[in-house]
Amino acid sequence: MVEQLGIHVQIHDGMTAIGEFLFPAPAPRRAGAIIRWWEGRRLVYNLAVGAAGLVSVGTATAISALAGLPLLPLPWQPVVIFGTMANLCYLLGPAAEIIIHKIWGSALLPTGPALYRMGLTFSVGLALFPALLVILWLVIRMLLFVF
Repeated sequence: MVEQLGIHVQIHDGMTAIGEFLFPAPAPRRAGAIIRWWEGRRLVYNLAVGAAGLVSVGTATAISALAGLPLLPLPWQPVVIFGTMANLCYLLGPAAEIIIHKIWGSALLPTGPALYRMGLTFSVGLALFPALLVILWLVIRMLLFVF
């Protein structure tokens, strides 16, 4: 399928599963195939973003406990809203890839794998951002205590 596009991709025997996942062969240049390609990766995307969210919640809970703050229950509404918004934004990936292909055709290499990596990185980073904020809050609090 990739060689029909004039692209030669060589996967080495030693390539890891994560390497194959992050650098897969692109979908054939048809809208339906592009959508199927993206939907085939949605579960892993959701698992990665969800795991990052759990790390953020765990980090916030652990730091709150270490700082002697009362543990507040996590409301479920922001979690559902974040997950819903992440999945709505996920739809931008196949839409962008289809539009890019319609505009530039085969003059441009398939963009799906690169768009997926960028979106996954951004989404996981966004889910980890609260953990970063809590860690920064703790560092600032410690520095203020020392000085």
